[in-house]
Parts: sequence; structure tokens; C-alpha cells
Amino acid sequence: MTYVVTEACVRCKYTDCVAVCPVDCFHEGPEFLVIDPEGCIDCGVCVPECPIGAIYAEPDLPPDQLGFVEINARLAAEWPVIDAARDPLPEADHWAEVKDKRHFLAEAPTV
Repeated sequence: MTYVVTEACVRCKYTDCVAVCPVDCFHEGPEFLVIDPEGCIDCGVCVPECPIGAIYAEPDLPPDQLGFVEINARLAAEWPVIDAARDPLPEADHWAEVKDKRHFLAEAPTV
């Protein structure tokens, strides 16, 4: 099992989760964060830290978010590790309320 960052993180990029990760398995892209499934130790400490509920244990993923398992794995291999909290994106509070944001990810396939 691993943890997965889902669509809710897109255009927000809150990094509270990064600050508590004991193994630095988060990777940062321009629009959101992903978790490296190879580095994740399944501790779950990141889940309650996410202010928008964007992180799920893989078995608990909502059906419409299953594509993010592959997206996290693929983009973690391409994007750099983020190992310290940073400010969220400038309009994060607005985007936190928006649904159906997957199309903002140029790198992400439509699933």
C-alpha cells in the first residue's frame, strides 16, 4: 500500500504534508505534489496534515481518483523531491474549492 496525492491538490500545493514526512517521498511539480510510491513507508502522517483532504491510502481512493496512482508514480520519477514546507500557490484558497481540476495537468493523462 502507498499514499496518493489526488486532484484536490491541483493548483493548491499546500505543503503541510511535506513537513511531517519522515522519508522525503514528496515530489513537487508546477501545479501540485505527488508521492513516490517507492519511497512511501505507508506511515500515513501526511493525511491529517493536508488542509484540503487531498491524500488517501491507495485502497481508500475514490473511484474517480484511481488514475492518480499512476500519475503519482510517473511524475515522482520526473519531478524533484520537496523536503521542506513552502507557501502554497498564490490562489490556493480559491482552487481548494474547485472540483474537476485534472485537466490543468498537462502531464497527466485523462483517465
